[in-house]
Amino acid sequence: VFQFMGRLECHFINGTEKVRYVERYIYNRQQFLMFDSDLGLHVGFTPYGEMNAKRMNNDPQWMEYQRTAVDWYCRHNYEVFGPFSVERR
Repeated sequence: VFQFMGRLECHFINGTEKVRYVERYIYNRQQFLMFDSDLGLHVGFTPYGEMNAKRMNNDPQWMEYQRTAVDWYCRHNYEVFGPFSVERR
């Protein structure tokens, strides 16, 4: 059985003042590629991941889409999930 999984994570520090977006690509429980908004580019962990990271990093339209994910994905969803996760005591 083969399993491919993509995982999107938003890390919030001081509400939406400092937000970090991380996108992970995993195949058979091994992470092979990751995008980190703090770095601003993709990082490969296997030969296949390095090849894809190079391809994705050289595409300016894709990189603009990834770099703006902090706003359209994380900050947008913070308003929806904030009351259930952050403000809960």
